[in-house]
Parts: sequence; structure tokens; C-alpha cells
Amino acid sequence: MTLQARTQVKLASRPGLDETTINEWQARVDAERERKEPPASFPKLPDIPAGRYTDPAFFELERQALMKRGWIYAGHVDELPEIGSFFVRRQSGSPVLVIRGEDQIIRAFYNTCRHRGAPVARVDVGCAARNSLTCGYHGWTYRLDGTLASVPDSRDFAGLDLSCRGLVTVRCELLGNFIFVCENADAESLDIFLEPVARYFRHLPLDELRLVHRRIIELDGNYKVVLENFLEAYHFRLLHQQTTHRVFDATGTSVHLWQNGHSMMLTPNRRANWVDPGTIGMPEMAGATTIERDNNPSYSVFPNLILPIAPSGIPCVAIWPLSLGRTQMEVLWFAPDWGGGPRDPLWEMRIANFDRIIDEDVTFVAPIQASICSPGFKGVPLSYQERRIYHWHEELDQRIGIDRIAEQLRVKPMLGTLIEN
Repeated sequence: MTLQARTQVKLASRPGLDETTINEWQARVDAERERKEPPASFPKLPDIPAGRYTDPAFFELERQALMKRGWIYAGHVDELPEIGSFFVRRQSGSPVLVIRGEDQIIRAFYNTCRHRGAPVARVDVGCAARNSLTCGYHGWTYRLDGTLASVPDSRDFAGLDLSCRGLVTVRCELLGNFIFVCENADAESLDIFLEPVARYFRHLPLDELRLVHRRIIELDGNYKVVLENFLEAYHFRLLHQQTTHRVFDATGTSVHLWQNGHSMMLTPNRRANWVDPGTIGMPEMAGATTIERDNNPSYSVFPNLILPIAPSGIPCVAIWPLSLGRTQMEVLWFAPDWGGGPRDPLWEMRIANFDRIIDEDVTFVAPIQASICSPGFKGVPLSYQERRIYHWHEELDQRIGIDRIAEQLRVKPMLGTLIEN
């Protein structure tokens, strides 16, 4: 999909994944394999308070801070293939309509008629008829750019100014073909928010990647139970004995912490020059490096996006809080553009292999949820290799505002000196 006009992120022109950075990252992997204990500079981390996983008031604070006041992933441009194509996202708690305009620009609005609040799009995925959206309650009609086009019986409205009654805009920007939205008018721009994490995968053809697959899973567990599983490699040897553990050497995992809560763990392949047999014959992304070929670089884009990048494509996990004890997980696959026609049949195996790993990852979600609601759950002690989790919680407190959090539920800032530029 190369036709769409868009508000596109312009990342800072600072070095990204260049040869110097690649060599530095590989050296850190080698050092991780050799170390016998945490570095002397690494602080003893206080336990994460148990109530952060079980307290309803805290859950509401964090959901507001993360889902409504910051940038969140909304979708992929392939989900908007033509003028008038739209989808509605509800993960923030508000229905947000994302739509492709007649000018090919992708915009977002609240799916709320300016008359009496009925939805202007009555299905969650569709295409606007006659390039307009009409509220099914009283017939107010909106153009694809959100402006109000017509009102039935306008003679009955005294002084109604149609130009002031367009759909309410939600901020919408793109990173490559990835669509992000933000309901907070005062939040930083997407490019500032993504700096520097996106710097390290901008060498890949993000504006050419296609959406290959989407799977939705609902889980009985707090969303942090699900998310934190993807922020460490400590569980590989038991949970993924016949899958991930056989391929990647978790003892060499190198962790990178960045501003705005972003992070990455780089886990090396066990064998040099190993190639996933399920990808042989599949095209690689232009620009792929030894970082993607010889390792599993798993990026975390705060607050809820996990991107473990492989040369043949990018699997993505998006984790959404539905309630205190209920989570939705989207499993997505993005691939290099293969031109016309159906996707390569090898993708069936690729998707099935990753689904197997995902199914292993979620095995313990419901049992953990039951356990953390018991008096036996007192808090979470974290290791050096689990520091991405602590970093994520530090950022969460900053996003909420420390003064709004009950003292016994706060996380003490400890990792500031370990955050990289």
C-alpha cells in the first residue's frame, strides 16, 4: 500500500542501527554470556507492590493514563484499502473511528454524532457509502474529513452553524504503515514519543510492510501479567523448552532501556548462521542486518506493543486491558510487500509456529491471576534480567502522576542512570 497520504513521523536524524551500534550491541551480548553476577552498578530493586495488579482504583488510574493520555497503536493501513474504508477501535474505552479520506489522508475521530451522541459508523469495520457517514438516529451526515455536510430539517435549528459541528478529532499519526492515535491534545508528538526506540528499526521498510495475519485472544488475567511475560527471557527454559529455548540463548540476553518507557531485549541465536527452517525461501525485509538475523531483537513500544523482529517479517503482540482481571491480546504479522496475488503459502507454517509460542506464553495467565488474588501474593521481586518490567512500572507512575498514587502502591525510581540515549 503506497498510495496513502498521511501525517508521517519524521524520526530524529541521529544514528540508528549503524555498524557501530551493531558492534556495540553484539559485544554486550557476549559480555552477558560471560558475567557471573549482576553488575556492581545495578541497584537492588524494591518489590513491585502486589496491589498494582489487584487494586481497582489503581487499575482505573493506569488505564486512563495509558489508553487515553498517550499514543497507542490503532491499526495498519492495509485495514483501510480504499477511500471511505474505516474501522472503530474501543480499547481506550471510547469508540474511535479511523478512516481514509477522499484525499487519501488517514484521520481519526470519536465515533459520536454531534447531535445527540449516536454512532455515525454502526459497524466496527466497513466502507462509507457515497463517501459520507450518516448517523442512523436523525440523519446528520458527515464527510470523510469529519466535517458536517447536512442536517435534516435544518429549518428547525435556530442559528445552527454546520462548520462548528464536525466530528471531534482524535490525533492520528503514522510510523511507516502503522497507525497510532492519541486522545490527549497536550501529549508530545508521535515522533518525540517514539524517540529513540523507533530509531533502531527505521532501517527496515516500515512504509512497505503488509498486514499478513491478525488473531484475537481474550485472557482471564490482569494485562500486566500478560505484558510482563514479553519483557523478559527468564521464562524461556521452562515455558518454551521445545520452541524458543531451543533456538535462542537466554543467558546472552542484553537489555536496553530508553526514555518514555520503551525498551528492548536482544537474545542471540544458539548457533551461528542458524536460519529458521520455516522461513527458507521467504523474502527478507530490505535493510535487515545481523541484529535481526543472528538474534531476536524484541522491542517494547510503551505501553503495550511488543515487536520481536525477524528478517522475514515482524510479529507483533498488542496487549489491551479490558478490566482488572481480563485482557485482550492481538497477535499480528507484518511482512515485506509481495506484490499482487495471495501471500506465500510458507506463511501458514510461520504463523502456526508463532501461535504455538504464544499459546505457551499464555498458559499461566489464568493460574497466575488466581494466585495474585490470594493472600500469598505479597509483591514481585525482580532480577537484573527482568529490569525491563521495573522500567515499565517507573514510566507508568510518571504517566499517572506520582501524587495520584497511594503511597503503598508507588514504585521507587531506581533505573534512571541505566536509561540510554
